[in-house]
Amino acid sequence: MSDVKTQDPKRRALGRGLEALLPSRQTAPAPTPAPAAQTPSGKPLEVDVTAIVRNPFQTRTRFDEDALNELAQSVAATGVVQPIVVRALPGGKYQLIAGERRWLASQRAGKKTIPVIVREVSDEQAMEMTIVENLQRADLNPMEQARAYDRLGREFKMTQEQMAQRTGKERASVANFLRLLKLPQAVQEKVEGGELSFGHARALLALESEAQMLAAAQKIVALSLSVRGTENYVKGLLDPERKLGKVKADEEPEIDPNVKAAQDKLQRSLGLKVRIEDTRGKGRVVIEYSNLEDFDTLLTMLSAN
Repeated sequence: MSDVKTQDPKRRALGRGLEALLPSRQTAPAPTPAPAAQTPSGKPLEVDVTAIVRNPFQTRTRFDEDALNELAQSVAATGVVQPIVVRALPGGKYQLIAGERRWLASQRAGKKTIPVIVREVSDEQAMEMTIVENLQRADLNPMEQARAYDRLGREFKMTQEQMAQRTGKERASVANFLRLLKLPQAVQEKVEGGELSFGHARALLALESEAQMLAAAQKIVALSLSVRGTENYVKGLLDPERKLGKVKADEEPEIDPNVKAAQDKLQRSLGLKVRIEDTRGKGRVVIEYSNLEDFDTLLTMLSAN
């Protein structure tokens, strides 16, 4: 097998495990482990849960208590199936790199030890591995993801394209998460607390000022608006005519395919522009004419029918 340092950087992505995420980064030597720490061998070790300390680079700040309790029940019944990843610290301690939920659940389950894989990594490697591992998971809230990408950019000078390659995401997705950091702090807190979704937050970014964003966010939460409703509400704030219900000539409202077919049939029969506004079987038919001749022709056709 060739030296990992000669591999194409584009191949250092998902599917190879955390230990393969950072093989080619040039970093400072890892700190010498304390005598009690065993040399990494790739084999799980049973380590006292109290000897493990939380990673200060952890991206996740909130945990679902119900989900954590369910995991604790599973750990109590069957143990920890997948070892957590740690690095050795002086004094016989270990610092988490990946697997904080399993570690917390083990404590709740009353476990004395937990299986671990020990890795020799520097501070920089531990930080990047923790952030990337978290971003590959689906349980980070949007603001946690946004701050994680921002930290990768600031701490490691990564471009959005590089972040996308490391985490297996689309570059556009990375850019959209980073844009959330432009929201006012109060709005970010609503997103982080689950009051507003990623879709709500993206829609709010179209507004021009932080004051507008905050006021709109409060109304969205108060009215329990959907993402689609939020998008329409924001468009109404940006376009007063739309807010009053006036649709621009170059915009086509979304309609049911059956209604669209009936609308097209009427237009072909009358030779005039027809608009059917339907809401659950109720609505109106609007026939447009541009001059009196068209109007007279329409009357004649309707009278003849």
